[in-house]
Order: sequence, then C-alpha cells, then structure tokens
Amino acid sequence: MTVKIDLNNNSYNIYIDKLAQISFDTKVVIVTNPTVSGFHLDYLMSKISAKQLSVVTIPDGEEYKNMQTLEMILEHCFEQRLDRKSLLVAFGGGVIGDMTGFAASIYQRGINFVQVPTTLLSQVDASVGGKTGINNKFGKNLLGAFHQPKAVYIDPSMLKTLPKREFGAGVAEIVKMAVTFNKDFFEWLETNDLNDEENLKTAIAKSVETKAWVVSQDEKEHGIRAALNYGHTFGHVIENETNYNTYLHGEAVGIGMCMANAVAVKLGIMTKDEEFRVKVLLEKYDIPTTYEIKDVEDFYEHFFLDKKSLDNKIKFILPVGIGDCKITDEVSKEDVIEVLKGF
Repeated sequence: MTVKIDLNNNSYNIYIDKLAQISFDTKVVIVTNPTVSGFHLDYLMSKISAKQLSVVTIPDGEEYKNMQTLEMILEHCFEQRLDRKSLLVAFGGGVIGDMTGFAASIYQRGINFVQVPTTLLSQVDASVGGKTGINNKFGKNLLGAFHQPKAVYIDPSMLKTLPKREFGAGVAEIVKMAVTFNKDFFEWLETNDLNDEENLKTAIAKSVETKAWVVSQDEKEHGIRAALNYGHTFGHVIENETNYNTYLHGEAVGIGMCMANAVAVKLGIMTKDEEFRVKVLLEKYDIPTTYEIKDVEDFYEHFFLDKKSLDNKIKFILPVGIGDCKITDEVSKEDVIEVLKGF
C-alpha cells in the first residue's frame, strides 16, 4: 500500500509493505542503535544498495536525544565525506528518526534522508510529516527543523521483535489520531484487537492516512496540525519531570490524553462516558493513564516552555467528544490547576 503526502515541492510516498529493494546512486549513511541493528540491520543491508554504504550506531534511548549524539552523527558524515547529494537513512524508532532528520537538515545546509521506522510509534506517527529535533534541559524537541524525508518505508513485519511496552506506546499515538479526527476509527479500535496482524496493518494504514491528510493541509504547524499534539502538552512535562527515563514517549502521551480529557470534561466539551471509553481503550494495551504530580504549580509553569505557547498563553488541544478537537488558549489557569490537583 502507498500513501502520498502532497506538499507541492516536498511531496513523497509512504510505502506500507515488506521492504522492497532500494537503490541509491550516492553515498548513504544508515543511522541506527544497538537494539535495532541487532534485530534488523542485516535485513536492511540486504535490501539497500548504494555507491558507498556505512552505518553509525548511536546510544539507545530518549535521554541520548541531545547535542552530543547529534555531533556523533555529523562527525560520521564528515568522516565519510558525504556531499550535498548524499543521503541518510533513519533506521529505528522516533528518537532515531528525529535525530537523523535534524542531522540531515543541517549537514551542509541540508541533505536528503529517508525513514525506515521500526517501532509502532514511529510507523504510525513520528516518521511521517518532517518534524525533526533534539531535546535540551528546557524541554523536548526545542531544537529542530521541519525537514521532510524523501520517502518512508514501513515494514510491519519488523514489529514482531517489539517489546510490549513499545507496542503500547505506539497504540497511544493511534488512539490519539482516532480521538482527534476519526470517530469511526475509534469505534473500530474498541472492537478490534491490534495484536492481530491484519488489524494492525489496517490501523497503521488508517493512522498514516490521517496524518498525511493533516500534514498536507498544514506542513509547518500553523493551524490544524497542532491538533496532532493532543496529549503532548501534558505528556512533554511528564517526560521532562522524569528525565525521559521513566516513561516511553507514547506512555507519557497516554497520560497526557487523560489529563486533556479531564480538562475537556470540566469545560463541558466531552462527556464522562467518552472520557472513560478513551481510558479503557488505552488500558487495554497497558498504557498508563495516571501520574502523581508532586508540585501542581511547577507542573503548570512547565507549559510555558511548550513550542505551541505564544504571548504567554498556553495552547491546549482538547477533544470535542470523540472524533473532533479544538485548539484553544482560552482555558483558565484555575480550571487547569483544579484538574491537575486530581492527579
């Protein structure tokens, strides 16, 4: 199956199937980590041919999504004498994809890259749309660029080696898409088990189609694309507070969705029943839905470091029932604080 992202000069295809043979008439560097390379690198190497092919292996984990690791990738590119026609391959999860894309965006002012995502989260969300970046002490993805890949190759067979928690983290992003944009898809998710291979393929395709549709309308996140950050405003604070080593990104987003839902219920735009249905669906895949906030005021202040906040106003993405959402900076501090006290 092929899904196209239509972005005028930056359009590209997302291929969802067993990996086909891919040939590049240039120098290619594969960026990966020890976990992914141990499971899948031989398979990828058997599918890629290039003028010159090398691999740079970076540490595994969100805590390494920083400037030091970015330098490792760039140094390898210089050592291999990559030029402006060279290409990077992001081979791993969301961290690998974000860092490889960012490295590609700044190496010699920008070279091409392709995504070969190996986690469910990166297949349904992170690999699509051209967001790249790294974290720093102030928060998540605060340094980065919009840099679209030339193609995305999604091979669902790679998910067979995925740990259960990583699988759940990806499901959280699938649920996010359904709650914000597609009520029918949400109802389908309630009645179909994603541990079934065919159901999973359907869910990946539906998620990618949804994201492609959104990104095609708003590549640089000036409007509707911000809705894809449902759960992220809260989730990024949770990740930052726990130093990126307690929760997987999708797990933090799952908790963040529950917090956003609680705000939506308080404002009367989501019912308690709808809130409960989202919680039940997340918990079906062991995605955490609760978090103990130690300092509510401090948690609230972290929102101002969010990239979506403007003019000292916090932008929240809130569900309107199931299948719709709103982006608003009109939520009072009192209402948010009251909801946070419930956690």
